[in-house]
Amino acid sequence: MNIEDRIKLFAMSAQMTERDLDAVEKSLSIDLGRGPDVVPEDDYYYPQFTEVVRRNASGMAQHYEIFYALEQSLRALVREKMIAEVGPAWWDTNVPETVKTNAQKNIDRERESGITMRSSEHLDYTTFGELGDIVRANWQIFGDTFNSEKAFSKVMTILNLLRAPIAHCSTLAQDEVVRLRLALADWFRLMA
Repeated sequence: MNIEDRIKLFAMSAQMTERDLDAVEKSLSIDLGRGPDVVPEDDYYYPQFTEVVRRNASGMAQHYEIFYALEQSLRALVREKMIAEVGPAWWDTNVPETVKTNAQKNIDRERESGITMRSSEHLDYTTFGELGDIVRANWQIFGDTFNSEKAFSKVMTILNLLRAPIAHCSTLAQDEVVRLRLALADWFRLMA
């Protein structure tokens, strides 16, 4: 028997031994310490949810990822354009008062809860709809980015309506999945 055959035989023996040890652990309800010491949290809790809930979560994850990318991209666009056009004090001078007030309330609520603050920037405490308010209030700055203010408002309204079930853990009806895809296509068409 050559060395390669001996290695293959050793590997097969090890696999059979592992399988037999799995059976012993299962039949005696013991842990021989052959696996990882720590069970990842998701592996511990996630299987306790029903199959339907897990399947819906998996289906909704792709919509969340798309919306996350869209909202973060818009947030970065607003930040970059406002700093470039107005300067670092843009939040104080060019943001509608209602948006500033709501962002401050969100900051205060987070600070008072004792959790880790998500950001040091006020913009990160605005909602998706409020990002649209900032753009509309500063259309002279964003008019070269989006080709129509009226179309921008319409697309933002549709996207904001679709955001609610995504952000609040409801499932999107199939028609709304199609509407989300169309609204995203409209979004990118808006960009000049």
